[in-house]
Amino acid sequence: MTLIFGDLVADSDWVPMDLNQQNTPSYLWQGGGLLADAPVDFAATFDGGMWVTTKPIDVPRFNRNPLRVRPHFTVPRHHHNIDEMLFVFAGEYHIEFGYPDDVQTVVVKPGDVFLSRAGTPYTMTAGPEGVTYIETWQVPVTQLQTVWHDFGWVHR
Repeated sequence: MTLIFGDLVADSDWVPMDLNQQNTPSYLWQGGGLLADAPVDFAATFDGGMWVTTKPIDVPRFNRNPLRVRPHFTVPRHHHNIDEMLFVFAGEYHIEFGYPDDVQTVVVKPGDVFLSRAGTPYTMTAGPEGVTYIETWQVPVTQLQTVWHDFGWVHR
C-alpha cells in the first residue's frame, strides 16, 4: 500500500480553481436544465474565490474534494442529490442551510464537521481568514449532482 501525505493547511500546492465549469453536466439549475443555460456567469462568480490542491486526489474508496476559499467569499446557494460532509481544517465557514421558512446558520471551525443532507439548499461564506476544508461523499463523485439556486451569482 502506498502512503500519501499532504499538508492541506500549508500554503504550497494550491492552484486557482478551473473557471470553465459552467458546462459541467452534473451542474444543474434550480429552474430546470443545465447551469450553462442559466442567466449566471460561473467564471465571474468564482474568479479568485477558490483554489484546489495539486496533491493527488484520486484515492480509491475515499471520495473527496479538498478546497481553499478566500476570506468572505460566498459559494452560491445550492444543494446536492446525495449527502455531503465537510471537514474544516483552517479558518471557518458560515453556513446558512434549509428552506426559506426554516433557515438555520452554523459556524464551522477547524475540527468541526458539517453534514449537508441531500436536497437541502445551503450557502457557505468563508470567514475573515478564509477556509480550508474537504468535502466528501459516500459514493464516487461521478454520481454527485449539484443544483444551483439563484442566490449569490454574478448574472450575465
